[in-house]
Amino acid sequence: MKNIIKGTLGIFGLLLAYLLLWPVGVDPVVWEAPVAPEMTGQFAPNGYLKDAEVLELDDGIGPEDVAVDDDGNMFAPFDDGRIMKYDVFGKSMGMFVNTGGRPLGLDFDASGNLIIADAYKGLLSADKDGNLTTLTTEAEGLPFKFTDDVDVASDGKIYFSDASSGFDIHDYRLDLMVHRPLGRLLVYDPTTKETTTLLSNLYFANGVAVSPDGEFVLVNETSEYRVTKYWLKGEKTGQAEMIMENLPGFPDGISSNGKGIYWIALPAKRKEIIDNLAGKPFIRKVVLRLPESIQPSPDRHGFVLGIDGDGQVIHNLQDPSSESFSPITSVEEKNGILYLGSLTYPGFARISAPE
Repeated sequence: MKNIIKGTLGIFGLLLAYLLLWPVGVDPVVWEAPVAPEMTGQFAPNGYLKDAEVLELDDGIGPEDVAVDDDGNMFAPFDDGRIMKYDVFGKSMGMFVNTGGRPLGLDFDASGNLIIADAYKGLLSADKDGNLTTLTTEAEGLPFKFTDDVDVASDGKIYFSDASSGFDIHDYRLDLMVHRPLGRLLVYDPTTKETTTLLSNLYFANGVAVSPDGEFVLVNETSEYRVTKYWLKGEKTGQAEMIMENLPGFPDGISSNGKGIYWIALPAKRKEIIDNLAGKPFIRKVVLRLPESIQPSPDRHGFVLGIDGDGQVIHNLQDPSSESFSPITSVEEKNGILYLGSLTYPGFARISAPE
């Protein structure tokens, strides 16, 4: 019996030492999380998204974004590098291109080229025949670590994000837990082939959306629960301001519908345990030593917000049910239809946009 007790205590001691002392290779910082807003009023749950048509295509996992061409064909990127093409009815038209990386954000330029933010390969372009070209992989000598989202402006310039200079897509949880400003907002000029950093020190720079008139670009900072505006024209050119702070969830993708609405995908609501650990970096390191399966994880909840250019909530679309299409990581509007992408779901979805 004594041997059993000693053995048990020994195992417990090893586990405790592991949780307290095992190197995790990161150094979380102290930060102060704002008190999460109540899910009432402009954020009150509703069932708008429950009628979303889910296209479970069995083609793979994680179509993070969906791009739709002028003919209504849909393009969806999967976690094995393939970008698949589907007709207006959702029927597969086969593989359009394989980047050999992890394609995330997609958008078309004026010539019909599909511009791709690939987490590993950088900013890419695929012509109508699927011929792939690398546009850029670094800015000011700093290589992209996590190329995330992309939006092409009316003048042809390509705005995109590098979510983190310290962690790639496989370690995105580490970036969120460390809470250091390692993200960048960038622009690529196809004419000069130059890449410029517009904003650095962003907290997990994620979705990017340019205003239709090219006056400003919005970028989501996921781990700070906020939307930042960077002015491209006018008296405030080169200045940045927060237009929406303390969101009720983690903002991922953002897109313009071309008519004054910017759709924000919220793949997960805020979790109290995450906010409560903001001032406890040591405990966050302990959490990181736990198996990922028992680390804090998001609840199923479909969540999309539509805001104007000043950050005012115009639309609140949700599906809080356990069967919801979620997590929603991108929203794109085309011809009155919202196309919903997901980083981990085996398919994407669509639903009529609210009037």
